[in-house]
Amino acid sequence: MALGTGYDQQGCYLARALEVVGERWTLLILRDCFFGVRRFTDLRDHLDISRAVLTARLDGLVADGVLSRTTVDGHPEYLLTEAGRALWPVVFALARWGEQHVGARHPARVFSHADCGTDVDALGRCPACGTVPGPEDLVVRPGAGANPMRRDDRVARALERPHRLLTRLELAADWT
Repeated sequence: MALGTGYDQQGCYLARALEVVGERWTLLILRDCFFGVRRFTDLRDHLDISRAVLTARLDGLVADGVLSRTTVDGHPEYLLTEAGRALWPVVFALARWGEQHVGARHPARVFSHADCGTDVDALGRCPACGTVPGPEDLVVRPGAGANPMRRDDRVARALERPHRLLTRLELAADWT
């Protein structure tokens, strides 16, 4: 019997969710969208992903209602929809899991509650006010420590500065 390529025969909501977000690259695309990366070329350059694969993933995420596509200044941009933003706890938890169990080849990103400036804990909770802020209420910054995998694309350079999630990442025009 041939190995299947999907989960369509599984009667489970986890399997259905994996049909949408379980392909390689998909969660990294979503991570970058949470960071405020919106343009195709910036996603491609930051992820080192082929044009064909990125196109397929973005088209699928738009079709599944996770991203919306709009045109700004003549360029297509991709924004997280409500369904896409609802994936934040999954993206956050997987990043924290990787940080703890896969090894730290580069420093973690630190997330703080924008309202009070307190770093959130491993569960995404703000210890100062007891809330679990949504991605729109978080600021991300690089963690301390050496980064031997330092990237030099314009998205990576922009992410070296604190930045509020879901807001357009300011990419300097001279960073070509």
